[in-house]
Amino acid sequence: MADEPAVTTTTDMNPKEGNRKAHDVVRLAMVIAALGVVFGDIGTSPIYTLQTVFSPDDPHPVPVSTDNVFGVVSLIFWSVMIIVTVSYVLLATRADNDGEGGIMALITLLRRLGGNRGRRGALILAGLGIFGASLFFGDSMITPAISVLSAVEGIEVVQPSMATLVVPITVVIIVVLFLLQRKGSGAVGRVFGPIMVVWFATLAVCGIGGIVRHPGILAALSPTYAVSFVAGHFGIGFFALAAIVLAVTGAEALYADMGHFGRPSIVRAWLFVVLPACMLNYFGQAALIIANPKNADSPFFLLAPSWARLPLVLVATAATVIASQAVITGAYSVTSQAAQLGYLPRLRIAHTSESQIGQIYVPFVNWLLLATVLTLVFAFRTSAALAAAYGMAATGTITMTTLLFFYVARVKWGTPRWILVVGGGLLLAVDLLFVSANLTKLAHGAWLPLLIGLTMFTVMTTWQRGREIVTAKREQEEGALREFVRELHDSEDIQTVPGTAVFLNRGKVTTPLALRANAEHNHVRHQHLLIVSLETEPVPRVADADRTTIDDLGYAHDGITHVTAKFGYMETPNVPDALAGLNASDTEGKLDLAEASYFLSKIELRRGDQPSMAGWRKRLFIATSYITADAAEYFSLPRSQTVIMGSHIDV
Repeated sequence: MADEPAVTTTTDMNPKEGNRKAHDVVRLAMVIAALGVVFGDIGTSPIYTLQTVFSPDDPHPVPVSTDNVFGVVSLIFWSVMIIVTVSYVLLATRADNDGEGGIMALITLLRRLGGNRGRRGALILAGLGIFGASLFFGDSMITPAISVLSAVEGIEVVQPSMATLVVPITVVIIVVLFLLQRKGSGAVGRVFGPIMVVWFATLAVCGIGGIVRHPGILAALSPTYAVSFVAGHFGIGFFALAAIVLAVTGAEALYADMGHFGRPSIVRAWLFVVLPACMLNYFGQAALIIANPKNADSPFFLLAPSWARLPLVLVATAATVIASQAVITGAYSVTSQAAQLGYLPRLRIAHTSESQIGQIYVPFVNWLLLATVLTLVFAFRTSAALAAAYGMAATGTITMTTLLFFYVARVKWGTPRWILVVGGGLLLAVDLLFVSANLTKLAHGAWLPLLIGLTMFTVMTTWQRGREIVTAKREQEEGALREFVRELHDSEDIQTVPGTAVFLNRGKVTTPLALRANAEHNHVRHQHLLIVSLETEPVPRVADADRTTIDDLGYAHDGITHVTAKFGYMETPNVPDALAGLNASDTEGKLDLAEASYFLSKIELRRGDQPSMAGWRKRLFIATSYITADAAEYFSLPRSQTVIMGSHIDV
C-alpha cells in the first residue's frame, strides 16, 4: 500500500503548540484593540502637526524653506523618540499600580513610599502629580474637539464650498461617539481596532509615496538637523516647539490607558505599528513641502492623489473619532483612581469587561466631557484656533509624570543617583523646554487648559481635605464597634424587638451611625442584627462559597454578627443576595430577609465655624458631595425596606 499523506487532527497536535497559537491569537487581538483605543490620539497627530508648524495663522509660524523643513521633521522625530518611546513606552509604563497606569498610579505609589522616607518630599511631588492629573482632564476635553475638527476640515480641501458644514458634522460625530461609550472600551476597541489598522497602513503608504519623490528627506533622521535648527535659529526653533509638541500629544493617554489592555500590547503596538507609520507619514509630508512650499497649507491631505482625498477624509474622520476615545477612556481611569485615593467622591462606575479590570465606563464623566467638548467646538470653530491651547495640557502632564517616575525609580527600585541625575535631567530638560515654549501662547489659548487644570486641582484637593475632616469627625462619633456591642450587653435600657436589621458599614472597626442612633435614641435593637461591610476583589466574579466572612464580634449567641461580603469587579454589589446565602448557624439564628430592614447612615454636611477650610472651599466641598452615587441603588437594596438615618457634621 502506498504511503498516505499525514493528516493533522486535534489529537495529533501538541497541546503546548495549540495553547501557544491560542495565546498568539489573543495577543494579536489585544494589540489590535489597543490600536483602536490607546493610539488614536497620537496616531492622528500627522493630520495637523506640520500644517500648524508652518501655518500663517499660528502666532509664531516657521518660514517654509528646505533647511527649516529638514530641521522641523528631524525635531519631530527625536521629540517622539525621547518623550514617547523612551519616557513613556520604555520607562513610565514599568511603573504601574496593580496593572493600572497613568499619573494617578504614580501618585498611589508615592503615597505608599512616602511613609518610608522623604514624606514631605513625597507629599510635594504628589501635589504636583495631582496638578498633572488635573491638566489631563483639560486634555480630555480639548482632544476630541481638535481631532475631529481637523479631520472634517479635510472636506474643504476636497470641496471648499462645504466649509460651512464642518462644525455641524463635527458636532454630530462627537455626540455619537459619547453615546457609544456605555458599550465599554473593549467593545469600542474591537470595532475601532480594524479601522486603525487601515489608518496606520494608509499613513505608511502615503508617507512612502512622498518619500519616494524626495528620498533625501531621510537624512533628517540625523539629530544634527534638529540641533542645528534650534541652536542656529533659536528665535524660530524655540517658538516652533509649541506646535511640534502636537506630535507627542497622546503619550499621556497611552500611559493612562495601560490598565485597559496591559503593557505588552501597548509596547508591541507602538514599536511595530504606530511609530513606523507615523514617522513615514511625517517624512512624506516634509518631502511634499520641499517639492512645493504651497503644499504646507494642508500637507497631510495633499499627500494623497486627488482621487483618494475624499476617502482619506472619511478614514481620517473615523481615526480622529478613535483619537478622542483614547483620552476619554484615560479620563475614566484617572477619575476611578482619583476616587479610590480620596481626591474625588464615589461615582457610579460600570465595569465592561470580564477579562480586563481596567475597562470601565463612568457616566458622570462621560456627559461632563460631552458638554465641554461641544462648548469648545462652538467657541473655537477651527482646529487652528484650538492648536495653541492643545499643547499646554499635554506638556504639563508629561513633565509631572517624568518627575514622579524618577522619584519612584529611586525610592522603589533603588536606581543609582547618577543615572537619575544624567538620564532624568536630560528628559526633564526636554520636557521643560516644551513647557516654556507653550507658555508663550498663553494669550492665544494656552490659558484654557491651565484654567481647567487649576479648577480640577482645586476641586480634588478640596475634596481630599474635606474628606479628611469629615472622616475624623465621623470616626469620633461612631466609636469602636466591639466596645459598642459590649455596651449593648451591659445596658438594661435597650429592648430587643423581633425582626432582622442590616446595617451597612465601611468596616468592622467603628460602629454604624445608624445603629448607634437607633440604640441611643430609640433604645431598641433587633433580634437579628447584621453589620455588613463590602469589599471589591481584583477578580471578575467571586464564587458563592467565598462570598462572605463571618465574625461574631466576641459574643456567640447574641444575634449580632458582622458580615464581610466580597464581590468581583464585574459584579453589581447585591447585599440581599449575598445575605441569602448565609446559614442560620452563621448568623446565630434564621434571618427573615423578606421583611428585613436595611439601614444606611447618611451624613449631612453643613458649613461650620471651625477654621478647618476657607469658606469658599467649604461650599465647594459640600457642592461636590452631591454628585456621589446613591448608596441604596449601588448596593441593590430594596427601596421599600431601606431606612436612611442622617447625621450632621460641620466642616
